This record gives sequence, structure tokens and C-alpha cells, in this order.
Amino acid sequence: MSADVPPKTTAAPRATDRPGDASPFALGLLLRRAHWRAATVISQALKPLGIELRHFAVLIVLVNEGPTVQRDLAAATGTDKAGIMRVVDDLERKGLAVRKSVPGDRRVRAVEITPKGVELFDAAHEAAEPLAARLRAELGPGEPEKLTELLTRLAHPTDEAGAEE
Repeated sequence: MSADVPPKTTAAPRATDRPGDASPFALGLLLRRAHWRAATVISQALKPLGIELRHFAVLIVLVNEGPTVQRDLAAATGTDKAGIMRVVDDLERKGLAVRKSVPGDRRVRAVEITPKGVELFDAAHEAAEPLAARLRAELGPGEPEKLTELLTRLAHPTDEAGAEE
């Protein structure tokens, strides 16, 4: 059966998920690992408040956009329809958000953050600050700002050819 295996040739570097990875996947793998670290820090800040990162992601949209229909919340948070329904159910149960009728369409409901939700949103920022400071402390002077600038350019490309629509 070894005759079916093609001979080794000079191939592109293989993804390793380790420092020094020169594969075409290296940037994405590093971003994924950095996201895991940052998400762990955020989760540590949110846990004592009784919410998870998925809840906080919805609260961010509601604070920034105001009342938002569930399909738009799903799109904004990268969540599927069933997942966003569970998150909104959780937020409603905790008194952090409410569903309200949308004028002109009885079938659609908009989700709106409550005053209690705004209080928790603000408390989350206070709780996260010392943990985020520990992450930033691992970088040198000016590096947190530079990293933020670079990640912003990747996450929000200004060139329409680079943007996914």
C-alpha cells in the first residue's frame, strides 16, 4: 500500500499552533489562541455577575444599537437562531433584557436592555479592568495600542475588497 503514497516533496510549512509557525494558517491560529486567552479573562470577570460571554455579547449590541430584533442579534453576535433565543431567554429571566412588540409586525419582537441590564453592563466593565490590565501588562510600552490598531484593521477592513459582506 505504500506505493499509493505520493513521494515527499518540498511542501508548504504545516500548521503547528506554536510560536514560529510559518504556515498560511499561522495568523488565524494565533488570533484563535489570543481570543481564547482574552475570552477566559472576560469570562472570569463575568462569572461573579451571573452571566457568560454569550450574554455579554448580546448586551454589547443592545447598548450600542438599542432595541434589536433577534435575527439581527444573531447576525451581530455570530450566533444561530436557536442559540440567540436561549441567550435572550436567559437575559429575560435575569431581568437584564425584555422582548417588545415591533410596531407593524406582530410576529417580530425586538430585544431591549433593561435598567438592570445597563447596571450589570457597567459593573462588568469595572470587574474586567484589573484582569484586562494583567493582559496588557505582558506587552511593552505602546504595544497594547499598536495591537488594538492592528486587530481593528483586521476586524473592520476599510477596503471594500477586503471586507466580507
